[in-house]
Amino acid sequence: MAAVLVRGLDLTKWWILAWKGASPESAISPDRLRCVEDKLRCKDERRGGCRSREWEGQGVLCSVSVVRGLRSRKMEGAQLKEKKIEKPSGGKKETTADKSYDTEHADETKSKMLKTRSVSMDSVLQPTLEKLKIRAKDKSDTSKVVNDFIKNLIRHLKKETICFQDVDKPLHTGSYYEYLKISDPDEFDVMLPMPVEQVQIEPFGENGAFYSVGLKRGNSHLIKFQQKDVLSASEMLHEFRKEVKKFAKGFPAWTIEKKKGGCPAVTLTHKVGSVTISLDVVLCLKVKSSWPSFTSDGLKIDQWLGTKEKRDYKRKPYYLVPKYEGRGNVENDDVWRISFSHIEKDIIKKHGSEKKCCEREGASCCRKDCLKLLKHLLHLLKENNPSFAKFCSYHAKTTLLHACCSRTRDSDWGASDLSRCFGLLLQDFESHLRHGELYNFFIPRQNLLSGLGKTRCKDLADCIKQQRENGFPIFDTLIIKKRN
Repeated sequence: MAAVLVRGLDLTKWWILAWKGASPESAISPDRLRCVEDKLRCKDERRGGCRSREWEGQGVLCSVSVVRGLRSRKMEGAQLKEKKIEKPSGGKKETTADKSYDTEHADETKSKMLKTRSVSMDSVLQPTLEKLKIRAKDKSDTSKVVNDFIKNLIRHLKKETICFQDVDKPLHTGSYYEYLKISDPDEFDVMLPMPVEQVQIEPFGENGAFYSVGLKRGNSHLIKFQQKDVLSASEMLHEFRKEVKKFAKGFPAWTIEKKKGGCPAVTLTHKVGSVTISLDVVLCLKVKSSWPSFTSDGLKIDQWLGTKEKRDYKRKPYYLVPKYEGRGNVENDDVWRISFSHIEKDIIKKHGSEKKCCEREGASCCRKDCLKLLKHLLHLLKENNPSFAKFCSYHAKTTLLHACCSRTRDSDWGASDLSRCFGLLLQDFESHLRHGELYNFFIPRQNLLSGLGKTRCKDLADCIKQQRENGFPIFDTLIIKKRN
């Protein structure tokens, strides 16, 4: 395609307008527009007409017909799309060679435009990631304090209690232990598993995420909490909280927070340097048996991590966490939520379709960086709009897991392709929000967006789209604050 450069036209202005989705016609004065059209008409007469190309929100392709197309489309009140201009009667027919040249030239120009946009986005995303990194010393100081507390708590439970003396090794979960924590190492999640051999679980509700639990037989020390063949989660948590309080008296630097309704964790806080860390300790059941039938259609990692990995994961135990859950107008405080946080942690750790992904011998990917950016974006949007409070980082993580099963190759997530990959992940999240459907990665019947409201989901999708199309101005706020 023979491109026409308009002398004196500020192409930067064209680009900015294109980026924001506005018509670039406003960048040209009416006199200049008529001058350009006169030149185009003369050129058309010599060539016998020409083909137009497109105007897209991602960039501007200036051809000999784009200015004329802008004016005609503006009169029609519609967005400019790809359109062919009728050739003047009696003009020469465009040859196959001309068409081929036009197509190749347009593709090359478009590729350059997209590459320019990617570079522009990288100049925002990369500095943001740098600012989100946690300093090694901060990580070391806080993790040492947390590990020391948990180690001594387990020793107390084993020696000083009867019902909790079988407590297993701690299960470190959450973003800090998945290397996905951003900004400050201030939140830690630790599960303390109680192994149970023979249990009877019954689904509570229809989505397969919640269960009532009964100990079948055996000499479990938890039998004291069983009432009418149902293990009482509330009684167990009440006793566990008492023991943690008793133990924490020997660690005056730790403060136990007031119990939150519906939350199974015992939350403690401790100030380490300038950072106040929060530790959630959750008592849970470790079940060594086949996964519930509701999980049979989940964990679709066959094409991503392989069938062997899937088979190995399904042989691992699963965990049940006390959870207050309602059915209709009745709230049940003896319900347990199934958890696969240990599997999620391992998937995030491995994450590559090739074993050497992100290792010294292999190529790097941007999966984790994309998730960090999405979590950070969601956090900032929640700060700006309190109505988004119920959206959480688990929604972001689940979106990434589904995306990795759709784009399975490591080359789909190249480290040098961060802008494109992050853009696609955001579009995935927007789509889930607009449809009001984001299904649990392990339990396909559970919709994680259920109960959040269609309007609220749509509003969040609109905010994310606005940030995506305008170069993430909300990230600039973070960079300015950090500099100050």
